[in-house]
Amino acid sequence: MLHLLWTAIIGLVVGALAKLIIPGKEPGGIFITMLIGIAGAFLGTWIGRAVGHYQPDQSAGFLMSLVGALILLGIYHLIRRSQTA
Repeated sequence: MLHLLWTAIIGLVVGALAKLIIPGKEPGGIFITMLIGIAGAFLGTWIGRAVGHYQPDQSAGFLMSLVGALILLGIYHLIRRSQTA
């Protein structure tokens, strides 16, 4: 149970940092920010394992989670831009 709480807290921090780094209008409030951060952690873990940086039983660190969240926000901006154009 504590692992999930810790993941949510890290996700909130990572999502908030990703929103600060990428300017523009991002989705939703605190819950969407947390979801983007958590999804970024999963994406960072997947990318890290794909390139051989992490072993199968390891998860992404803070920086790789931030990279994953930035990728997700970048994809969101690309989709949103193509819908308004």
